[in-house]
Amino acid sequence: MAPVTMPFAGISRLFQQVHLPQMLRSLSGVSPQDLGLALKRIALKRRPKGIPPVNSDFYDIRDLLSADERATLTTIRSYMEERVRPVIGDYWERGEFPHELVPSFAHLIKETWGRQPYAIDNLGPVLAGMAFMELARVDPSIYTFFGVHWGLAMGSIAMFGSAEQRAQWLPKMERFELLGSWSLTEPDVGSATAAGLTTTARREGDSWVLNGAKKWSGNAPFADLNVVWARDLGDNQVKGFLVERGTPGYVVEKLEGKIALRVVQNANITLTNCRVPEANRLQNAGSFRDVARQLGLARGAVAWAMTGTAMGAYEHALTYANHRIQFGQPIAGFQLVQSSLVQMLGNITAMQTLCLRMSQLHARDGKISQERASLAKAFCGEKMRETVALARNVLGGNGILLEYNVARFFADAEALYSYEGTHEMNTLIVGRAITGIGAFL
Repeated sequence: MAPVTMPFAGISRLFQQVHLPQMLRSLSGVSPQDLGLALKRIALKRRPKGIPPVNSDFYDIRDLLSADERATLTTIRSYMEERVRPVIGDYWERGEFPHELVPSFAHLIKETWGRQPYAIDNLGPVLAGMAFMELARVDPSIYTFFGVHWGLAMGSIAMFGSAEQRAQWLPKMERFELLGSWSLTEPDVGSATAAGLTTTARREGDSWVLNGAKKWSGNAPFADLNVVWARDLGDNQVKGFLVERGTPGYVVEKLEGKIALRVVQNANITLTNCRVPEANRLQNAGSFRDVARQLGLARGAVAWAMTGTAMGAYEHALTYANHRIQFGQPIAGFQLVQSSLVQMLGNITAMQTLCLRMSQLHARDGKISQERASLAKAFCGEKMRETVALARNVLGGNGILLEYNVARFFADAEALYSYEGTHEMNTLIVGRAITGIGAFL
């Protein structure tokens, strides 16, 4: 057993309270295991009674919702806690998607989002945002799967598709019988997509011929339908196309080697003389400005998801701190640990209130402005990153183990920080709005 060291002042106080030689003689026959058990029992007795419940909604933003709306969030939280949390770490480690959860997840969405014919904001901006937050609070990958399928793929059809296209695709996608993907980013074009995509579309009679490549497309390895954005060679404008799985010239390869959002199945896509009928062109999307409008909605949603990611990390860190015994007491009783926990909660509360006001303005105006969505995405990204790092630090070495959950949030945060517009691009969007000067180049 390793020798115990103690500061001189501590030894002096100990001598004043006990007869140390007699105590050492008494302990000489005690095994290290029994001694450790005895110390743990003493520590448990020192633990403060009535530990407050873990609560990351410190300013009670849920109280702004109606009783029915709060019940919706409770339904989502219960599903994520009971069905997703027990299995998601294993899928994350293997880099696989839990396909067996799709039927029950589809039922959850029908109970919550799907109580009326499909619309992007069926729940309204505030409740929808908090619902995104609840999904990401347990797992950002499940939020991302849903956001790509429901918000980007279905959202593109709802916003830019014809009545015939909406009738053809949305009912089955709403039931998750068909799964969607969305492809804008390219291997060599990320932030610069507004300046011109290299993926091209050429009109030939009643068909379009697509050539180029896409990268990152979430859900694409198993999606039935992919919304692919390409530059029309005829007028040099960006247009959207619904490319079905199995279309000749459409090749999907799973993107390997990720260290974040490993449950999300991303892909590299190659389009080689891929022929798509005119009936599969999104009839009401005619320029990149349309894509940007959709990206504004997505960035607002990601800000909420970042908030949920920070909440998940904080809640696990707080629970751990209340139960981890070191130096004879829970580490939650140490000043530096409490400082980290309070900093995390402050970040989360700021993120929640900023996102809440963003969504309230969205509800008031009937749309979300690019600059407000970008400010939320940029701010929440920074605070999420700080929060998950603090949570990882509270857990010490255990912070890198999947069994304690924080490691998953710590890694996944890096993906959320970059997708739907990097921190720098969102910063410049806000900068242009407040100065009137574009500083992108």
